[in-house]
Amino acid sequence: MSPVPAPRLWSNGSFVPNEAFPIRGDPMSDDETRTEALARLEPLVGVWSIEVPAFAFPPELADRARMTNEWTLGGAYLLQRSSVPAPEAPDGHCLIEAKPDGDYLQHYFDSRGVTRVYAMTFDGRNWTLERRTADFTPLSFHQRWTAAFVDDDRIDGRWESSPDGASWELDFDLTYRRVG
Repeated sequence: MSPVPAPRLWSNGSFVPNEAFPIRGDPMSDDETRTEALARLEPLVGVWSIEVPAFAFPPELADRARMTNEWTLGGAYLLQRSSVPAPEAPDGHCLIEAKPDGDYLQHYFDSRGVTRVYAMTFDGRNWTLERRTADFTPLSFHQRWTAAFVDDDRIDGRWESSPDGASWELDFDLTYRRVG
């Protein structure tokens, strides 16, 4: 009998799937591609402040605008939680799933009861989210997020919307700064 390989660990101590510690669920056509895609998400892990110039937070509340990304369910998903101390901005939870082709899906849920699924790409520096089809909510407008790491501790991005998926307008700019 061959020895069972030890699991490799993510930064938070949860395991990287392998043959001894597989991801449960639908069989993947290429587990190595999925594992590599999950590893690419590692730069997002941590606690980030949220800055939205169009919705400046009062100084006494600014430190409470946070996004936290952490591995969950044994490292099978990246959990993204956001909290913004402004009534016009919903708090949210997202699960990021690696697909067999190396891209991602972001499953989005917020405090308004909105549920959406975004197609996602992330190459370690550049990050996109896009919603062009109806899912759990009707598609009354298209949405996309484009962002990039400015350095290891800062992500600059922008949310845009479009009535037809062809002409895009800025919703708002957003900056994440790593704080933990």
